[in-house]
Amino acid sequence: MSKPWIKRVFPGGNTPLGFYSFYDFVLPREKGKKLILLKGGPGTGKSSFMKTIGQKFLDLQYNIEFHHCSSDPASVDAMVVPELKVGIIDGTAPHIVDPIYPGAVDEILYLGNHWDGKKLQQQKEKIISLKKQTNLCFQKAYGYLRAAGMIYDNWIMNQKQYMDKGKYNEKVQSLLETLLGNLPISPTLGEERHLFGSAITPEGFTNFLPSIIGHYSRVYEIKDEPGASAEELLNTLYQQAIRRGLDVECYHSPIQVGKIEDLLIPSLDIAITVSNVYHHTSVAPTQTMDLTSCIDQSKQQSIILELEQDQKTFENLVEKAVEYLKKAKASHHELESYYIESMNFESMVDLMESTFQRLLQLA
Repeated sequence: MSKPWIKRVFPGGNTPLGFYSFYDFVLPREKGKKLILLKGGPGTGKSSFMKTIGQKFLDLQYNIEFHHCSSDPASVDAMVVPELKVGIIDGTAPHIVDPIYPGAVDEILYLGNHWDGKKLQQQKEKIISLKKQTNLCFQKAYGYLRAAGMIYDNWIMNQKQYMDKGKYNEKVQSLLETLLGNLPISPTLGEERHLFGSAITPEGFTNFLPSIIGHYSRVYEIKDEPGASAEELLNTLYQQAIRRGLDVECYHSPIQVGKIEDLLIPSLDIAITVSNVYHHTSVAPTQTMDLTSCIDQSKQQSIILELEQDQKTFENLVEKAVEYLKKAKASHHELESYYIESMNFESMVDLMESTFQRLLQLA
């Protein structure tokens, strides 16, 4: 029996558009059997709750998904068992998730039943102050990311003028024919799932790409840069795949949310991943396509200093955003400490076991 694997992804991200959520794709309700929505304050053990139950499923040889928090990648915001179509998700702000089909598919599990409300009331002023401080840090981080996004767009515009569009189109067509050329158009569209494969976190650019693409036998690496972006290529490939009835998983860029950086086509055992200075993996590709060769390097030399300045400014702005994400994380951890002190975690042991058993019974 092969060893079970853990896929690690990000359901939301810190982006130039602010906090961007793909939480509806964690476990689409119409296809799911059971989705438990955890409610409660910070520090109430939601992440540990999901990690513990996830480990129990791993021990039974089930593959699982851990959906990590972009503001604290050591923490998880959701756990899914794909084979059983069951999951648990943190339904609290900033990614509030509420039941859509209460009882039939999803339900709320309130961890506030395990805290001492009197202790929290005694710390009311401090809790309110820390919450406001955390929110302010996030707003500052998003301001810097918004500015970084504008500079990145400028970087694209400056470099793109030296791209050979004909050469680029040839590469796009070549990959389409290689991967999908013999497959007919289907009367029904394939299903699509959208998440983040990487994130801008308090640790900087962070990804768990080996856990996403490492199990695929055919891995196509697409080398790109701002002016010779894989955005058009992967968006075209994704659209053509679902037109052929193929289910796909699309993993988006935290810099440009509309750009797909990793595309999985499970039925073909194919993964396509973008490789650049901000997004790359240790997984060895079976084939590589270099879009950067579409840039006329000799002509680009006339604005090389401007391009270098674009990159430097972009990276400085991201660095400032990360600085405030670190401050937000520190404030949030201090806020969590008040809840941790008020929680009765021993009383949650039986709740974790009963929740696990309820999900397992759906096998």
